Amino acid sequence: MNQALLMIEDDARLAGMVREFLGQSGYAVSHAADAQSGLTMLQQQPVALVILDLMLPDMDGLEVCRRIRALPGALGTTPVLMLTAKGDPMDRIIGLEMGADDYLPKPFEPRELLARIRAVLRRQGDNAPAAAANVLRFGSLEIDRDARVVSVAGAACDLTSYQFDLLVALAERAGRVLSREQIMEAVRGRELEAFDRSIDVHMGRIRAAIEFDAKAPKRILTVRGVGYVFARQQD
Repeated sequence: MNQALLMIEDDARLAGMVREFLGQSGYAVSHAADAQSGLTMLQQQPVALVILDLMLPDMDGLEVCRRIRALPGALGTTPVLMLTAKGDPMDRIIGLEMGADDYLPKPFEPRELLARIRAVLRRQGDNAPAAAANVLRFGSLEIDRDARVVSVAGAACDLTSYQFDLLVALAERAGRVLSREQIMEAVRGRELEAFDRSIDVHMGRIRAAIEFDAKAPKRILTVRGVGYVFARQQD
């Protein structure tokens, strides 16, 4: 099966050449002729890497890169290889600072593009185990402990810092019934008494953010007289 890439490039001739060349090396390249189409395509069909032109008709490539990095979950970490006709070293520096993984000036040799794509994907693969260890996934629910971001089906959830910590404490102990005291012990440094019902209020707000139906929760279940359990199987 070919590995999927997305090329956001307004030069249709160049895009066609790249698609044909990379196709011979096992890559399936989708093409978007403008920034907005490219961002839409990426969100509808995630890819292994984005080849991004710096000069686009509707948006600067640096802004596109910034928007990709702002996407929730794994989409925001999609590798970006930036192309530009500009030769100014400052453009390269700005591109990398905006989150691009590599930078290739035009005109370029197709074999160099292929080599750079392989190098970026290889680095991504090397980093994947560590990154994955910091992301908890339960069906469509994703909890990124490093970025402190929670999303359901790709949509970011609005949680306070304390609610995020409570959710992580439960998710890290999925399948275990936890008393309020155990949950609060897991979230150290917070002044909250076991009999303080505000923890139940926080749980209600977490459910409202992550459950499809907060009145019939599938993720955080109440165990009467004991506390809560975070379900292993949810969706």
